[in-house]
Amino acid sequence: MRPQSKASLAPSEFLTELCNLRNKTIVLASRSPRRKRLLESVGLHFRVVPAQVSEAQPAAVEASTYARNLARRKAHWVADRTQADLIIGADTIVVVGENVLEKPDNGEQARAMLRTLSGRWHQVITGLCLLTPEKEIVDSVTTRVRFANLTDQEIEAYLRSGEPLDKAGAYGIQGLAALFIQEIQGCYYNVVGFPLPRFYQHLKTLWHPIRTSRKH
Repeated sequence: MRPQSKASLAPSEFLTELCNLRNKTIVLASRSPRRKRLLESVGLHFRVVPAQVSEAQPAAVEASTYARNLARRKAHWVADRTQADLIIGADTIVVVGENVLEKPDNGEQARAMLRTLSGRWHQVITGLCLLTPEKEIVDSVTTRVRFANLTDQEIEAYLRSGEPLDKAGAYGIQGLAALFIQEIQGCYYNVVGFPLPRFYQHLKTLWHPIRTSRKH
């Protein structure tokens, strides 16, 4: 007899089944539309409660530590105000040399950031926090990105598009700035704003312990 095939699995239930998330309440502590879309794209069911914390970088704090600490603070800010089985905090920064580029406040800042990125390698670092009532996981992921040399015309046209103003480093790799990217080393999704593969590796340990194969 042929084994009975299991019912098909809808994409919206894929992550729920893999990570035992059924009936779990999940909150994203971020207002980033890019993080929201990325998590929705892999079938995560959650609601958004944006954390309201200062993003000022303390002096003499390493960039990856800053990103991790900020992600953790966002998750705990929401945890103090909302009950959930899992709260996800995240923050993405762009680092060029010793300079940390957050979201520009205006067009002048965006222009200066794009000129700084032009023709250079930089790092995109996302801090990540998974917070449950019993457990806390804090991590960060770094991706290296190389920009092409940008002309003044390219920078001004990109500024007029409006795309740079709500993004760390004043660009979005998933948008028009894809034309300016010559090379990346590491996780693409991290540059968009959320490292999905690393998140999944942590998520599946929370309620779905890794099984080891038995030796016969």
